[in-house]
Amino acid sequence: MTSVAPISLYRIITANKTKVTINAILTIVEITLTALVPMFIGFAIDGLLAKETTEMFVLVAILISLIVMSVIRRFYDTRAYGEIRVKVQAEFVKNNASLSTSVLNARLDMVREFVDFLEESVPEILNAVIQFIVSLVVLYFLNPMLAIAALCSGVMMLLIYTLFHGNFYILNGAYNKQSERQVTILNTGSVYKLVRHFNYLKELEIKLSDREAILYGSVFMVLLSMVVFNLWYATLHGAMSAGVIFSIVSYSFEFVEAAIVLPMTLQSWSRLTEITNRINSTDIVHIKDITD
Repeated sequence: MTSVAPISLYRIITANKTKVTINAILTIVEITLTALVPMFIGFAIDGLLAKETTEMFVLVAILISLIVMSVIRRFYDTRAYGEIRVKVQAEFVKNNASLSTSVLNARLDMVREFVDFLEESVPEILNAVIQFIVSLVVLYFLNPMLAIAALCSGVMMLLIYTLFHGNFYILNGAYNKQSERQVTILNTGSVYKLVRHFNYLKELEIKLSDREAILYGSVFMVLLSMVVFNLWYATLHGAMSAGVIFSIVSYSFEFVEAAIVLPMTLQSWSRLTEITNRINSTDIVHIKDITD
């Protein structure tokens, strides 16, 4: 009997590494150009005040390059990931033809989420990583204690997320299991069962949303406490100019923007982990109509 290779995010990346790598490079270039814009705006302002236009032309060149790169990346990733979706979903159908139509239909949507993660979440992660590093470096050079405070808030954020991971996994599992029943329920022609089905999905979505709200509220509380601490520390220790204090607050907020992507990514990862286990399960799937 021929074994079927399991579908996973890692396998999709390795099987399409050229497309994924090209898109990652384009994304990094775009993010880097974006990160350079504020600095070169400052150079351009100083240059214009000194009656010099060289810096302004450099800024314009960077902005044009950013626009061109953004357009190219979007043209490329839509086509590249579209091809990957077709290939992955076709392979899944071929290897799981024995599943019921209802389960197969639901799991095709789940398989699509792997590629959606690569196309939509990975650029956000790369942007957050670059922003995260730049913020930490700048804060460290302004005052090492500011960077330490930022790192401590990041660790606390991870600890908070660990309290939610298991529950996210269970709720996503329940949602995916119910989704696998949708076509079967539709085939019964029962409006009552269909309404029960939709209401159950709604309840699961509400539970997931409530936990996300609590998670983000807790994370924001930690991160904003770090911003307040950095502002207090900057004004209390050392003779810092108003401009330096403004920079400290600005980069502290940039750290917050970068850090908040992490729990979003980890929540997506919890869902992908459950989907990976579900679609690669060797158990025969039997659907029991619990709405009777």
